[in-house]
Amino acid sequence: MNDPLVYLNGEMTPLSEAKIPVLDRGFIFGDGIYEVIPVYQRKMFRADQHLARLFRSLASIGITNPHSKEEWLELIARVMAAHEADDQMVYLQVTRGVAKRAHAFPKDVTPTVFIMTNPIVLPTAAARENGVACVSMEDKRWLHCEIKSISLLGNVLAAQNAAEEGVAESIQFRDGYLTEASASNVWIVKDGVLMGPPKDNLILEGIRYGLIEELCAAHNIKLEARRITREEVFAADEVMLSSATKEVLAVVKLDDATIGDGKPGAIYHKLCAAYQAAKAA
Repeated sequence: MNDPLVYLNGEMTPLSEAKIPVLDRGFIFGDGIYEVIPVYQRKMFRADQHLARLFRSLASIGITNPHSKEEWLELIARVMAAHEADDQMVYLQVTRGVAKRAHAFPKDVTPTVFIMTNPIVLPTAAARENGVACVSMEDKRWLHCEIKSISLLGNVLAAQNAAEEGVAESIQFRDGYLTEASASNVWIVKDGVLMGPPKDNLILEGIRYGLIEELCAAHNIKLEARRITREEVFAADEVMLSSATKEVLAVVKLDDATIGDGKPGAIYHKLCAAYQAAKAA
């Protein structure tokens, strides 16, 4: 589909014809929120959790939610139905709207709502089987990473750092403690225990975070959420990434260091299999 239909402010329109005013605060300030929902066989995966996070993020920056949950689901379904792929990645964006350029919130402004979808791109079979390499870097982002803001320059720079190094991700540390990658949560395994950073303002609580909690409970994997030092990451038996597009992916090399024995480990294989089963349920 060369020019897919998208939703913008009440209308379905070809992507090439979708336009916003230059004074939209999303364009001027990055003043908005987004969400990404994976779709498998035309069924949204964990849509309730994704929409709950969207609603939390909107409330956290004072944007009035323009739609009810039911209305959101109907709009997303319209965009999904217009796309030819069965497996998709739906992108939602809400900005504060169009107003004269001034930093403080404008009054009586209507939010801009945009929805599009693309075919989902998942890890290759080789990446799932062999794992991926990553690099480390200092986390220099703002202190409200729990908000899924469209202001993503810090994440863009981290992703570019990984691209320039020819690796899958940049794994970030703040003051010597693990936070997250540019677009993924990060997990480590030591002595059979899966560990992840706490759900605070220093990470975006990925929807996969909650899913992994559920999978660990169902498969008798011990899980701890706590601050994790840089030294612990490099000494881990396993390191993993999780995100909507990566699902669960093993990290076998970080900088010049080999993680564990250099192969995806037992906990990864359990979680990867459980994740695929959850998708199919």
